[in-house]
Amino acid sequence: MKPKTAVKIAVDVLMTLALLFLMGYQFWQDAAHEWVGAGMFLLFILHHILNGSWYRSIFKGKYTPARLFQLVIDLLVFLAMIGLMVSGIILSNHVFAFLPIRGGMGFARLLHMASSYWGFVLMSLHLGLHWGMFLGMGRKALKRQPSRLRAVLLPTLGGCIAAYGLTVFLRRDLPTYMLVRTHFVFFDFSEPIPLFYLDYLAMMGTFLFLSYYASRLLRKRSASVK
Repeated sequence: MKPKTAVKIAVDVLMTLALLFLMGYQFWQDAAHEWVGAGMFLLFILHHILNGSWYRSIFKGKYTPARLFQLVIDLLVFLAMIGLMVSGIILSNHVFAFLPIRGGMGFARLLHMASSYWGFVLMSLHLGLHWGMFLGMGRKALKRQPSRLRAVLLPTLGGCIAAYGLTVFLRRDLPTYMLVRTHFVFFDFSEPIPLFYLDYLAMMGTFLFLSYYASRLLRKRSASVK
């Protein structure tokens, strides 16, 4: 593996871990939430620097349905992250408290709530677009197992996680927060931390699963048309 590729993977893993940490706002103090959020912002910038070739290729080549699907998700992730950073800076009581920002708190809270949950879903979809690389690593780890077992085990496991994640997505009322149908998020401070993060990992798995297989289907259709 090339050093640059290894750095890219490390940055993506750290961003994913930071995202999961930030979703559990109720378990950590405001200061920790803000510092991790600021760290994620720096990782986001580094991610785009490392993937600068993506910007140079936007207006080059043919746009297949699969490529257009990826572009839309990437642009929406970018918008969600900008919404998170702007609202986070406005609401900051620690990291950016030195900035002379006054007013706009009500709007910033709604923007931060919507951007947080949209960002979580969109970043999960974004991960799914590149999941083939991680599946390849998983298949190598199972190389001693029969190929038929590998072909059935990984998709079946992914499907089970995705199904459970969908039930959690609805049970935890994320659509309500994403559509700003309420001005407040319900936090269960007594909930076991491991259970909370297992649920969020399952939800991440749902959108990762959907994105990965939607992208594969679009690529196959494009190949069959040629």
